[in-house]
Amino acid sequence: MTLDLVIRNAQLAGPDGATVDIGVEEGRIAALEVGLPDGDETVDAAGRFVSPGLVESHFHLDKARILDRCEPPADRKSTDHMKRTAAIKHTFTVEDIYTRARDTLEQCLLHGITHMRTHVEVDPNVGLRGYEAIDQLAKDYAWGIDLQLCAFLQEGWTNSPGGEENVVEALKRGAPVVGGAPRYDTDRPAQIVRIFALAREYDVDIDIHLDGGYTTDDLDIFQVCDLADKLGWGGRVAIGHGSKYSCLPPEELEALGRRLGDSGVSVAVLPATDLFNNGRHMDYNVIRGVADGNALNGFGANCTISTNNIMNPFTPFGDCSLVRIVNMYANVVQRGTVEDLTECFRMITEHPARAMRREAYGIVVGNPADLVLWNAASAAETIAVVAPPLAAFKRGRRLFERQVPDLQRP
Repeated sequence: MTLDLVIRNAQLAGPDGATVDIGVEEGRIAALEVGLPDGDETVDAAGRFVSPGLVESHFHLDKARILDRCEPPADRKSTDHMKRTAAIKHTFTVEDIYTRARDTLEQCLLHGITHMRTHVEVDPNVGLRGYEAIDQLAKDYAWGIDLQLCAFLQEGWTNSPGGEENVVEALKRGAPVVGGAPRYDTDRPAQIVRIFALAREYDVDIDIHLDGGYTTDDLDIFQVCDLADKLGWGGRVAIGHGSKYSCLPPEELEALGRRLGDSGVSVAVLPATDLFNNGRHMDYNVIRGVADGNALNGFGANCTISTNNIMNPFTPFGDCSLVRIVNMYANVVQRGTVEDLTECFRMITEHPARAMRREAYGIVVGNPADLVLWNAASAAETIAVVAPPLAAFKRGRRLFERQVPDLQRP
């Protein structure tokens, strides 16, 4: 039988440096060996690195590309990102959210992303319009990406009348993840308790915006770990940001990493947003505010790296390149060895797949053929040079192709 797709001479992640042919049949990896016959479609990787599809573990499609609609900040040190965003959410329509999210999602596809968890705000000032739009988007783009929705309240919970009703309705409609943002609540512990209660009631995963800032005497992560242990939700809980962890001394960071690993709580490091928002109280020698995921993983945690926002007051940048985000992260936390950068690449592939409980993930016979061909020879080089993806495949179907630049010599 002729294979549907063969990617020839692919360099996979691994220590031996050998290349292999990847055979795909009916959307799944059917063979990993040398010398496969041509398929209906054959691609010569020419020794370049081929990875699984990238995984965005923490994204906000519903409020992407709104920067031009928000009031400018009062000054360069302003921290009013939430206020400026909340002020326009009542103007969002289902069509508006869908269009902005679609344009952003398509750029993600062109950068090799085939899995994503996106947070969807259901605060009273936007209601369920964002959920309706992104839920439809997930259905419309299932050919290119597995899109997982997390319903959450951004602007508070116990201090937000009517908010919980929207969260519950989203869960009834099938949202597989519930979350929140306790730092904007007048009762942080109560919000966290309620999130876990709803997760248990509806049998869904948890993803909470947590521990942003720079004070380390008020961490909420230990309450989250306690509840994960108590309810048996290990492996089903993630938190995003954790910028406070960048301020912990080494021994406390190690203790946190071991606790995260024992409790099965993942952490998504969000370098672009945390760099832009942290240290605004300082005039010089400004803190970075980016947690060292490499260190936490070394202590047994499961850390990921993700983009978070695109072109809004919280992060007024973004081209949807997750590799660019990871390169920036590696610069900030000063991780530059081959081993460090290889682990960085795992934080946008294996680690987030684990956080999102994607069991059939990776370049293994029988798994879906979600593959990316990079203009680099290894995972580490891909991060080091911000290599562009040359092609990507979702369940064996080509998503795009990009030509290698050809220098026109005189």
